[in-house]
Formats: sequence, structure tokens, C-alpha cells
Amino acid sequence: MNEATTFRQASDGFLRRARQIKADQWSAATPCTEWNVRALVNHVAGEYLWVTEMMAGRTVADVGDRLDGDLLGEEPLQVLIKAQREAVAAVEEPGGLGRTVHLSFGDVPAAEYAKQMTIDSVIHSWDLARATDGDERLDPDLVELCYAELEKSAEDWRSGGAFGPAMAPSDESTQAKLLALSGR
Repeated sequence: MNEATTFRQASDGFLRRARQIKADQWSAATPCTEWNVRALVNHVAGEYLWVTEMMAGRTVADVGDRLDGDLLGEEPLQVLIKAQREAVAAVEEPGGLGRTVHLSFGDVPAAEYAKQMTIDSVIHSWDLARATDGDERLDPDLVELCYAELEKSAEDWRSGGAFGPAMAPSDESTQAKLLALSGR
């Protein structure tokens, strides 16, 4: 699978879980202690909006603060759906993965950025499922891919504040190891 395919699958998984959010669950706590369900969905929608901007060649300075704060408004699910569709289209654009994206910490290949966003979507799919009593089983192929990537880079994610301390896995499954590595 290439990075565009895995990003689509991972973001589809998050979207599938988001479509199951009940009206009384938007304020529920998530494993990301600083976020409730709405804030988690806002974060992921924001990441998808960033994907579209970065894949278009924009810099963080170009975007400025346009993607700060509440992005969801009165129709959170619709905003997420639109952001996800646009991000997937940007990643799947012919030649898109061969570009360079300009992130806050430097320039990286777009294919690498797509991997990072795949990991973000997979981990947050589990966070959302846990918060909403949804299906916590993640796509095993995506789990394998994300675990292989995080074995090499978890400390970078942790030092950037994206993950808490690594934990002991709840069992020997790759999903449990992935979640433990990401501080869950």
C-alpha cells in the first residue's frame, strides 16, 4: 500500500467512528486528557485542513492562525467530512506524494507527512472509540504499519508533546503495543 492509500484508510476509519458520535457524547472525556470528544474531532479536522494546505505548498506562515481555535462551528461532523475529503484528495493528487511540505520544524517529503497523518488518524480513531464506547478494533494492516513507524520515531512524537510516556501493553497484540508506545 502506498501512503495515499493508507492515509485514506486511516482517515476513513476516524470518520466512520465520528459518524457514530451521539449528541450527548461531544463533551465526553477522551484518553487525550486535555480534550473532550469535540476537541479531539476539532484537532483531527484541523490536521486534515493542514494536510490540504501543506500539500498545496503553503508554509505555516502562509496559513497563519486561520486554523487555530474552534473549526467545527455548529456542524462539527460536516466540517470533519469536508476536511477529510479535501485532505484525501490533496494526498491522492497525481505527483502529490513526491512534493516537499514545509512544516514548522522543517521541510519533509510529502510521503513522510502522509505517514505521520496516517498515524495520527489511527491513534485518534482509537481515542474516539474509547471515548464514545465505539469499536476499538483498529485495521490490523494499518496497526502494523503504524507500529513499525513508531518503533523508530515514538520519542520524536513524545518530545513534541504528541504522546505521553510509553506504557506497558495490555496484551501482546500489535494494537496493544502500538497504543502503549503512544502513551495509551
